[in-house]
Amino acid sequence: MAVSMIQLGQVWRLEETGANWLVTKVYSEVFTSFAILRKVGGTDAEVRRVKVEMLADGVSLPGFVFTQEAEVF
Repeated sequence: MAVSMIQLGQVWRLEETGANWLVTKVYSEVFTSFAILRKVGGTDAEVRRVKVEMLADGVSLPGFVFTQEAEVF
């Protein structure tokens, strides 16, 4: 699922296991963006660096599904 942008505090679910992961950092290296995710309820060792995938309708994290609904105020 694509979102308009990856932001700190977003929760994404790993499709493989169903575990929830929290975005703790987003950064760019030259022409590529990465997100650092930490497993919700996990240890300090459970951290993943995921390349942000650019899609026609936004961005996504391969292997993950966005779990939160956007709130419009």
